[in-house]
Amino acid sequence: MNLNNIYNIYFIGIGGIGMSALARYFKANGKCVAGYDKTKTDITDSLVDLDIAIHFEDSVANLDNRFLNPETTLVVYTPAVPKSHMELTYFKNNGFTVLKRSQVLGLITQNTFCLAVAGTHGKTTTTSILGHLLHECNVPLTAFLGGISENYNSNLILNGTEVSVVEADEFDRSFLTLHPDMACITSMDADHLDIYGDASALIASFKDFTKQLKPNGKLFVKNGLPLKGITYGIEDDADYAAQNITIENGTYVFDVKTPKTVLKNLQFNLPGRHNLSNALVALAMSVEYGVPIQQLAKALASYKGVKRRFTYQLKTDNLVFIDDYAHHPEEINAVHQAVREMYPNKKVLAIFQPHLFSRTQDFAQDFAKSLSQFDELLLLDIYPAREMPIEGVTSEWLLSLMTAKNKKLVTKDTLIENIKKSTADIILTIGAGDIGAEVSKIKKALQNES
Repeated sequence: MNLNNIYNIYFIGIGGIGMSALARYFKANGKCVAGYDKTKTDITDSLVDLDIAIHFEDSVANLDNRFLNPETTLVVYTPAVPKSHMELTYFKNNGFTVLKRSQVLGLITQNTFCLAVAGTHGKTTTTSILGHLLHECNVPLTAFLGGISENYNSNLILNGTEVSVVEADEFDRSFLTLHPDMACITSMDADHLDIYGDASALIASFKDFTKQLKPNGKLFVKNGLPLKGITYGIEDDADYAAQNITIENGTYVFDVKTPKTVLKNLQFNLPGRHNLSNALVALAMSVEYGVPIQQLAKALASYKGVKRRFTYQLKTDNLVFIDDYAHHPEEINAVHQAVREMYPNKKVLAIFQPHLFSRTQDFAQDFAKSLSQFDELLLLDIYPAREMPIEGVTSEWLLSLMTAKNKKLVTKDTLIENIKKSTADIILTIGAGDIGAEVSKIKKALQNES
């Protein structure tokens, strides 16, 4: 398919983080863009500000006539949209080209030098660091991010079209539409078992992804994963290794051993060894791409992070409030490690909203163990997203599995009053559902208390 012959792009699920990045990209490239989403959000508001028409009712009657010509219109949808969606059904039954987001990403990147970031954890942060490093070093790139970059206040970095930086998403095996020149795999922990069935099928899919590399492509793998490639790791004997790590005023200061040299006294501002690992592989990919090493230190030090990835909402001498997207037990463990490293001996309250009934069921014991590490826990109901309830899989059941003594089930209506009762020094909101919408309310309430 030749995108040059397409003038109109219609998105079903345009408010999704990955979909909205594509919408921004096509709008910036002169296409006529519009879309549907079921919910109005900050993201849809930002797209409307770009003069992208969006409606929130699933009805063919809402479609602009410009998008009713199958010869000049491409329809992009997300797998999260139900098959019964009326607009999607109309387009499929009337001769339109209808593609998943991942297929469109494959089309955009096929004629670029593509750097892809895969892994069950760390994709968004690693992609945003890599995009930032290359942008700051004047590489002509387009980076599609799975989160809102604090540096660019966007999920799209647009600085040219020769190079593309993308997340390679394992959900629905989407990453098998990509053919990268360079790729990294940050982790292969079991997840999305509603799609894969078991961990072995997930691992097999990652191995299939490595075969998608172009001839002479380079694969970067976290040390210890059962794959061959350029290795990276923290304080170990990997090809790229972070060494002599210290923390100065909340900032990591460290050296990086590369296959050819040692980079001294690099600075990185995001807390957590998992984020340091993400920065390390982004640095390694930049070096192997050919960016001058002396430019990378300054670029890395100026990286600010991604919204909802260990994002500070309040930071005072008496109280710290952090918001994070973590929705898998290993991600919660990483957040716990980061907060304990940065704030030793402080009392920590975690507020968690489970995401998906299937994920809660598949990893219940691991969730219980990871969440029990915090001093206090407030647990919200499960966010269903695309799923129907599973009998017996509830937040009450998950809470009963936890060994933590100071734990409580709460609703959004009672959340703030329960937070105010806490004596914690550090407050964390964690989850991938709509808990993010509560963050500003919590922040306002805490500010009024102080």
